[in-house]
Amino acid sequence: MKAARAELLLMLVLAMLVVGSGVWTIVTEHESRRLFVELEELKREQDRLQSDWWRLQLEQSTWATHARIESTARQRLHLGEPGQNQTRVVAGAPD
Repeated sequence: MKAARAELLLMLVLAMLVVGSGVWTIVTEHESRRLFVELEELKREQDRLQSDWWRLQLEQSTWATHARIESTARQRLHLGEPGQNQTRVVAGAPD
């Protein structure tokens, strides 16, 4: 009788372990799929941000060209080349 009871208890424990293992496998697979979807979304976001970054770099290089800065200085700040009476030549320090 004790042997049959021990065998039944062992079978019950093994059945619980099998069910637990199955549930754990399902949970792990679900989490894996969820993380994969999140990874794909983050990759798309990274691609979008990379595209924005390159566009902003191009825009910055366009706005920072010498001709653009000179044009802005002349138009907005009314700057121009100094005349001869506005320039001075300063001799360097003696050696």
